[in-house]
Amino acid sequence: MKTYLFMIGLVGLLACQTTDSNQKDLTAKSSETMDTYQQTQETGKKNKATVRKFFELLEQENIAAFVDLFAENGQQINPYASGLFPEGAKGKAALKAYWEPVPGNFAGMKFPIHEIYATEDPNIVFVKYSGKIKLKNDAGTYENEYYSTFKFDSEGKITEYVEIFNPIVAARGFGLLDKIK
Repeated sequence: MKTYLFMIGLVGLLACQTTDSNQKDLTAKSSETMDTYQQTQETGKKNKATVRKFFELLEQENIAAFVDLFAENGQQINPYASGLFPEGAKGKAALKAYWEPVPGNFAGMKFPIHEIYATEDPNIVFVKYSGKIKLKNDAGTYENEYYSTFKFDSEGKITEYVEIFNPIVAARGFGLLDKIK
């Protein structure tokens, strides 16, 4: 009987040691998970702030600072250009050439953000926004709804900006409906 009680006590002691060891492992893993979560949250906040800055700089017509938000090989993609509008640009020089003439074509631009989210991968940000662009010579306004994704590198520079808009609304706004095929 003493041997039996001794064995039960030994098993109990080993179980306690194993539980303590497992608890330490869980605590370490939990701490790592929390650190990763906090880093993810911080990266997402930083990248969302860059997206907000992107639109602020466009509204301010500060194209040099706007282009500087992009990585050297950053790109803009307009998947619904529909042959009426540029399909995008790749690299800072092309982005600068794409965007430099834009402010001169309008009498002001506003881009109110309706929704902005960092995704599960905090280096990808989704934004829903409006474009309210005042045309020159009191010719009215061009307004469209947009959805865009932004991808970022590890330094917080934009590597890809995808601009999704309604091309029919855009063609109508710029008098290009007759160009649609």
